[in-house]
Amino acid sequence: MNTLRVIMAALLGLLLVSPTASAASQYERQYERYVALGDSYTSGPGIPWPRLDRLACYTSTNNYPAWLADNLGLPSYTDGSCGGADTTNMLQPQTPPLPFGTHPPQFSFLRADTDLVTIGIGGNDFGVFGTLTSRCPELRSSDPTGSPCRNEFTVNGVDTMQQKVAMTGDRVRAVLSGVHERSPDAKVVLVGYPRIVPPTGTCPNVLPIADGDLRWLDEVEQALNNALETAANADGRTTFVDMYPASLGHDACAGQSAWIQGKDNNLLAAIKYHPFKAGMVGVANEISKTLGARATAGKREMPRSIAKSVIGDKSTVTRLTKAGAGR
Repeated sequence: MNTLRVIMAALLGLLLVSPTASAASQYERQYERYVALGDSYTSGPGIPWPRLDRLACYTSTNNYPAWLADNLGLPSYTDGSCGGADTTNMLQPQTPPLPFGTHPPQFSFLRADTDLVTIGIGGNDFGVFGTLTSRCPELRSSDPTGSPCRNEFTVNGVDTMQQKVAMTGDRVRAVLSGVHERSPDAKVVLVGYPRIVPPTGTCPNVLPIADGDLRWLDEVEQALNNALETAANADGRTTFVDMYPASLGHDACAGQSAWIQGKDNNLLAAIKYHPFKAGMVGVANEISKTLGARATAGKREMPRSIAKSVIGDKSTVTRLTKAGAGR
């Protein structure tokens, strides 16, 4: 009698537990062939440690594609992102940040059986990001509490940066169409940019930009994210992940909570004005939540999706520094 009770209890336990375990296992394998496309906010230059197989693009082993693959239970993924990329580099080869040949068009990484694509692109189009992060600090001394940078880029009453951002949205919509054409069955996720500037206050030691220009830069970034969201909505087959609200309290001025590096290059953390590992983990977890997957990125030292054979170290960073990384 006791034996029968034990058997019945074991069978009941299987009935209660098996469906849940099976569903979890099945979900983790919902996506098998993941491809990441994007610029340096995807590739993660300066975040330890660089990938030995993608040194030209200074791609990190701790970028958000690696952690997203980890969250999805994928043993591997394809990373086509590269620092400095803009929307034209989806179809055209790119001269990467480090002069080790050329980086192929990012669409070349897509296949007909690709089932998940993330894209983080747009900030480099028309030189917006690079122009603002280089020119605005130069102008601060001329009017520390004013908006000298905004004034310089306002022509005949037209904010030329906002104008360029609007045009970027049209380019991104074309990119999304190109992804669907090459990977028609893929789930496509367009990733927005995390906030760089705090909603209030300043931190000139980290962001040496005039007070008024800080607010303007924030407006330009919000306009860029709005343009990306509009492109995703117009496409109708793309999910937009808005990292701007998700990164509240993690801007470059947030100290230990910052997801973004400030004005100084740190080739053992992040290059200037780019995400730290914490920022990449935050993006991976936000995408995971959007996909309905677990959001546990960053719990390990290194994503399991990264092969040990491609993980660089401090000596790799030294070589990259000599080659001009971070300049």
